[in-house]
Amino acid sequence: MTKTLNVGMVGYGFMARAHSNAWVKAPHFFDTGYKPVLKAVAARNTEKATAFAQKWGYEAVESDWRRLVERPDIDAIDICVPNDLHAEIAIAAAKAGKMVLCEKPLARTEAEALPMVEAVEAAGVPNMVWYNYRRVPAVTLVKRMIEQGLLGHIYHYRAKFLQDWTISPDVPQGGAATWRLDVDAAGSGVTGDLLAHCLDTAIWLNGSIASLTAMTETFVKERKDAVTGAMRPVGIDDASAVLTRFANGSLGTFESTRYARGHKAAYTLEINGENGSLAWDLHDLNRVSWFDHRTPGQLRGWTSILVTDGEHPYLGKWWVPGLIIGYEHSFVHQVADFLDGLSSGKPAAPTFRDALETTRVCDAIIASGKSGAWVELGAAG
Repeated sequence: MTKTLNVGMVGYGFMARAHSNAWVKAPHFFDTGYKPVLKAVAARNTEKATAFAQKWGYEAVESDWRRLVERPDIDAIDICVPNDLHAEIAIAAAKAGKMVLCEKPLARTEAEALPMVEAVEAAGVPNMVWYNYRRVPAVTLVKRMIEQGLLGHIYHYRAKFLQDWTISPDVPQGGAATWRLDVDAAGSGVTGDLLAHCLDTAIWLNGSIASLTAMTETFVKERKDAVTGAMRPVGIDDASAVLTRFANGSLGTFESTRYARGHKAAYTLEINGENGSLAWDLHDLNRVSWFDHRTPGQLRGWTSILVTDGEHPYLGKWWVPGLIIGYEHSFVHQVADFLDGLSSGKPAAPTFRDALETTRVCDAIIASGKSGAWVELGAAG
């Protein structure tokens, strides 16, 4: 029997759209045992929330997220608001016995994130953080290839995430559109926004990061406040470059910036092992580039694997081989895995506990960027 899962959404922005689309689409393609129902959306701007609800099919609108959390007809709270609001909402939702799904990063700092982890674990409620790039089929295939030992011992992991949208000093900070440039709302800049994706994927694929050193830079030191119009200092990092040592002995390099002209969302990764190398590019997200050193010399070279076959991760639920899927499908896969986890009792990763590790690494990057020192990463709290 299919069960109903009533979803309460907090927020109505870009991520709320991506998540809502996923809640709607997942049961049409995946047999999960649950049928999500878009029950209510909460936001302070009721006019925009109402328009959002009408477009996506939410049954009701609340002007305060607290009323959403208190509603007995809500099973799961999906948090899609600025980072500084994550903790209070998630903790309240857990205490109310709701399942909690939170947009990344989990929180602004490890200290802020840890009570969130403790709250969901104390309440025993299912929980998940939306690091969606794990669910791109090509990236999931990379995970399988590593687990099958195809790369052998891993020596290097490198990743970058490049954008260019904040180069102009006229871009303001704060407010609904540019809260990511406000340190009070975001916690950090590109480290928590962009590099966190790279770090989550790296930890998932290659294990824990043992130590690191970083450079961070804020290129524009002052920006206008989008709300008050006053000029004030910029507290977030515009760029970061990180060297890491993984617990498995491999070395890692990571870069993120919003000052790379010509790049809107250039996320790439490459892994080098004793038997071969592989690479993935978000702008060609259905392909894995693979070099197998064990191939006879005259035939040895990079192979482009088009990830569309039914035997590839998730693809058997979509179209016929050769037909590609896109960015939005990674969120659909995440919903499908979350619902499967409800049925099987095996939580879908990353849980809040999993995502805490990425937040710890982000904290270490910000600290190292200020001190210039190597940071040793101890066990998670």
